[in-house]
Amino acid sequence: MIENILNRVQRIPEPALLVGLGLLSLAAPFILPGLATQLAFLWLMVVLAQTWDVLGGQMGYNSFGNVVFFGIGCYACAVIQRDSGLPYYEALALGLCVGGIVAMLSGLVFGAALLGIRGHYFAIATLGLGIAAGEIAAGWDYVGAGSGMAMPLYPGGLGQRELFFYFVMFAIAASCFLTLRWLYATRFGLAMNAIRDDEDKAEATGLRTTSIKTVAWAISALFIGLAGGVTGNMLGFIDPRDVAFSGATFGVWMVLMAILGGKGTLWGPVIGALIFHITKELFWTYLLGWQRVALGVLIVLIVLFFPQGIMGWIAARRAQAAGERA
Repeated sequence: MIENILNRVQRIPEPALLVGLGLLSLAAPFILPGLATQLAFLWLMVVLAQTWDVLGGQMGYNSFGNVVFFGIGCYACAVIQRDSGLPYYEALALGLCVGGIVAMLSGLVFGAALLGIRGHYFAIATLGLGIAAGEIAAGWDYVGAGSGMAMPLYPGGLGQRELFFYFVMFAIAASCFLTLRWLYATRFGLAMNAIRDDEDKAEATGLRTTSIKTVAWAISALFIGLAGGVTGNMLGFIDPRDVAFSGATFGVWMVLMAILGGKGTLWGPVIGALIFHITKELFWTYLLGWQRVALGVLIVLIVLFFPQGIMGWIAARRAQAAGERA
């Protein structure tokens, strides 16, 4: 069924598909007003999956530390909103800009320090990075330490808050998708794929692989930081371990969504985020008390049966069908 749906969708010209999805997304919170918050979190999942795939799928570097940029965006935005003295909307806009920029700069610093490491060593190093960031935030009084930070109250009326943050998160997700769509079609995108295919040969041809990896990680960190700032406001409270630097939830989910949809593809992380988020919400609705067990089983099933993702599975089926016809 999924294969048939995706085959029909892929026959639609991409510009028409993007316009149609954009119009549907703009109408969604008005069609389903009671699900505006859940739909906003769906766009968050799309951003997390796409940004993880920049390094993990397009370049073959599995990172477990992208949640660091999410937490940096959360806290940077919250501090600006708390200390700037500006009205709510101006403080939020400034906080998001600062959060995104600080996360991007952090990506440049961490990339220069860690992206000379390859394989499992890089994955372990990024995992330690996320854990360390959570512990630092939990002990830093300026950002509330272990007590966390409460976000400013939204000044709008009832129901306006959900709509406002839905459209902000949608704008970030759309900007991220269009930026990566453009990036993957450039020479820089070809260089990223060359690193994934054979980094030694890429270096032999004159590519500065560490610099390319660092810039790509910084670009993904920018959008993760923006999404983190919005998420802190949507939740209304930032906890250092359970929200900002939550490797067990956001940190793991972004990896699984990209794998489920298909690593190294443009649409794969989007499809994976959609399926994963809907399934997770159904677990939380109908399996309350067992939702974490069900989610753990889902994680195991994804890793066992969809190692190439939905897009990879469809490509394999197409190749098999073409061989049979030949």
